[in-house]
Amino acid sequence: MRAFLTIGRVLGLSALAAVPSAVMAAGAIEGEAVRQPTNWTAIGMFAVFVVLTLFITKWAAGRTKSAADFYTAGGGITGFQNGLAIAGDYMSAASFLGISAAVMASGFDGLIYSIGFLVGWPILTFLMAERLRNLGKFTFADVAAFRFEQTPVRMFAAISTLVVVAFYLIAQMVGAGQLIKLLFGLEYWVAVVIVGGLMMIYVLFGGMTATTWVQIIKACLLLGGASFMAFMVMSAYGFSFERLFAESVRIKTDIATGAGQAPDEAATAGRSIMGPGNFVKDPISAISFGMALMFGTAGLPHILMRFFTVPSAKEARKSVMWATVWIGYFYMLTFIIGFGAITFVLTNPAFLEGGVLGAPLIGGNNMAAVHLANAVGGNIFLGFISAVAFATILAVVAGLTLSGASAVSHDIYATVVRKGHADSAAELRVSRITVLALGVVTVLLGILFEKQNIAFMVSLAFAVAASANFPVLFLSLLWSGMTTRGAVIGGFLGLISSVVLTVLSPSVWEATLGNEAGSAPFPYTSPALFSMTLAFLGIWLFSVTDKSRRAAIDKAGYVPQQIRSETGIGAAAASAH
Repeated sequence: MRAFLTIGRVLGLSALAAVPSAVMAAGAIEGEAVRQPTNWTAIGMFAVFVVLTLFITKWAAGRTKSAADFYTAGGGITGFQNGLAIAGDYMSAASFLGISAAVMASGFDGLIYSIGFLVGWPILTFLMAERLRNLGKFTFADVAAFRFEQTPVRMFAAISTLVVVAFYLIAQMVGAGQLIKLLFGLEYWVAVVIVGGLMMIYVLFGGMTATTWVQIIKACLLLGGASFMAFMVMSAYGFSFERLFAESVRIKTDIATGAGQAPDEAATAGRSIMGPGNFVKDPISAISFGMALMFGTAGLPHILMRFFTVPSAKEARKSVMWATVWIGYFYMLTFIIGFGAITFVLTNPAFLEGGVLGAPLIGGNNMAAVHLANAVGGNIFLGFISAVAFATILAVVAGLTLSGASAVSHDIYATVVRKGHADSAAELRVSRITVLALGVVTVLLGILFEKQNIAFMVSLAFAVAASANFPVLFLSLLWSGMTTRGAVIGGFLGLISSVVLTVLSPSVWEATLGNEAGSAPFPYTSPALFSMTLAFLGIWLFSVTDKSRRAAIDKAGYVPQQIRSETGIGAAAASAH
């Protein structure tokens, strides 16, 4: 049963732009994981999932004949299917474990994750989804570079995409490697190689079609598992939120009393879970944190790429609508699961270190949802949730690899190197070579980072997406005065500053690099407020001061771009070539 109790440590808290250092430290891998008795139930469910997805890949391989099939499933995914696939991309195992853990630890404040992630979707729905589908072909760089000089803008977009993908991939590979290691009792490096091999098979042969259907299946499994957990929690309290919250406050009060707090202080500590202030304490961090969660969503390359898998702008809007429905529902479930963990897990000695009430959870707070799965469904349901956690990681890894491969083959090779004259077969060949290269590099880095804090890599991906990709994409769509020089310099300012400030923040400087507490040069845990502002200012300044001949061409191209983005005129013809 306890074979999975250290998974949370390697998954980190969530795919967040930045997390306070105390939480980040909880995501660290500390030393060698202790091998536990093999969970044959989980292994059986894991095997069923792998066999099923390999059949999907074989089916998808027969439908993958061109670059368009490989990158975007030939544009043949419906809005409903794509909405489920986007939700599958977004509802990571780290998010599932991390948000419920944050709610269990901080109560009401844990909602900042759910709300922050969710409010990014209206931005995509109303400002970007339709325009992306009408302007783009395979990648978000198609949109960002639509009216600008192709080579510099696409090089920036490809580099930014690869940075986001690299940090995401390493974190997911380490998490999956640890999970397989614990399932089968294998050496860690063997586990990482197995995961990397499966990921390359899915993407190499099935492309976007296989990746999409793996995401859809995974989303359904995760939604079903989370729904069952939430149902069992609520049924124990007569489906009354008031009773659930009251019991949670009582338990938190008892724990505080057991820790030696005075009765009044303990009562205040118990009630504090129903109000803000436990988690994000200063306004700057709260604003920066929220900005990263919101705008990072609109800059993630593997999410943006999904808008090109649907046949029309109408289906793109529909896919965002469905994605918002499923993601919003999922985050409501994680809130219930978090409070359920307070009442089912914190009161059960079997899940606490030393079996002592008030002691830390076995495996850390990130194991709240896994313990709750065991509490409400026994060993079989624990095996199911563990298999779903692996399915989640594998599906996210496949989507990330595909977006990284498209950045190299489509943005760099086909457009920059071949000047738009590469044939579909050559582009597809380069893409598959890139998948192999990315897979090998990711496996090697996954092995290298086995004992490192991987949460900061995931948070860095969100910070980069919000600070580099989003400003360039947003202003290229909505500001006629933007120029190539502004896009490239402003974009790189956001990219570099987000990476540097994250490294200088307490989350990395102190928690990961081991420097003295309070010594971090950048005092805030999230760089987004500063790096995003720098990117927008850089784009504006270097655009308005650009008096070159190219700048005039860039500005003149805004009206034709706007017409196509709003009406879709010309989009079908462009997609066909």
